[in-house]
Amino acid sequence: MSEYLLFSALSYPNIDPILFEIGPIVIRWYSLSYLGGLVFAWAYMTRLIRVKAPPCTQEHVSDYIFWAMLGIVLGGRTGYVLFYNASYYINNIADAFAIWDGGMSFHGGFIGVCIATILFCRYHKIPLFRFADIIACASPIGLMLGRLANFINGELFGRVTDSPLGMVFPRGGPLPRHPSQLYEAMLEGLLLFLILYVVYNYTKARHKPGLITGLFIIGYASARTFVEQFREPDTHLGFLLGTDFLTMGQILSTPMILFGLYLIFRPRKASL
Repeated sequence: MSEYLLFSALSYPNIDPILFEIGPIVIRWYSLSYLGGLVFAWAYMTRLIRVKAPPCTQEHVSDYIFWAMLGIVLGGRTGYVLFYNASYYINNIADAFAIWDGGMSFHGGFIGVCIATILFCRYHKIPLFRFADIIACASPIGLMLGRLANFINGELFGRVTDSPLGMVFPRGGPLPRHPSQLYEAMLEGLLLFLILYVVYNYTKARHKPGLITGLFIIGYASARTFVEQFREPDTHLGFLLGTDFLTMGQILSTPMILFGLYLIFRPRKASL
C-alpha cells in the first residue's frame, strides 16, 4: 500500500527557503511573504480610497502599514506562545522573544491588527468600520503569500492521504500528505480576495460599514475550519477535547465566525 501511495504522489518542488544569502544577510521567502503582503495592502488600499468621500488619506494608509506590521508581529508571536505552546514558553521565557526561530499564529496576529487598527483610527479620528472594510479587502493576498511561504518551507503540511494531490514533504515522513498550505492559499487567499473584490465593487456593501469586514472574517474562519480537516494538527497538541477531529485552529476560528456575524447584522450608526 505504501508503495502505491508513493507512486501516485506528486513531486514536492524542494524550493530553498532562503532566496539568497550574502554574508550575514539572509533573505527568506517567509520574510518576503510578510513584506509582499504589506506592500500589496498599501498599494491596494491606496487604490480603494480613490472614491468620493474616502474615510482617510493616502498618508493615513502609509502610516497605518507600520501599525499593522507591529500588530501582526507582536500579536502573531504572542498568540503562538499563548495558544499553541504556553507550557513550553512558561519554562523558557527567553525563547518567546525568538521570533527568528519561527512560530506565528494567524489568530494572534488578527487580534494584534484589530487592536492596532482601533488605536490608529482613534488617534487619527478615522471612521473605524469604513477603514476596516478597506483593510479587509486588501488582506487575503497577504494570507495567500504567507501560506505559499509555508509550502516552500515544507511546514504546516497536511495529513497522510491517498489523494492524487498528495506530496511527500521533507519533514513529513515517507508517505504523501495533503498540501494543505496550498488549499489555504487558494481558499483564504485568492478566492476570498476575489469574493471581496466583487462585493466591494459591484454591490452596495461598502455603504454598510463593517459588513465587508464581517465577510472577510467569516470567509477566513470558514476556510480555515474546512482545511483543518486535511491539515496535520500540531504534534504537541494533537486533536483536542478527546476527539479525533477537533483542532486548535477550528476552536480559535469559532469566535471569529460569531464576531463576523455580529459585524454583518449589527445596528449601524452614521458615525461609524
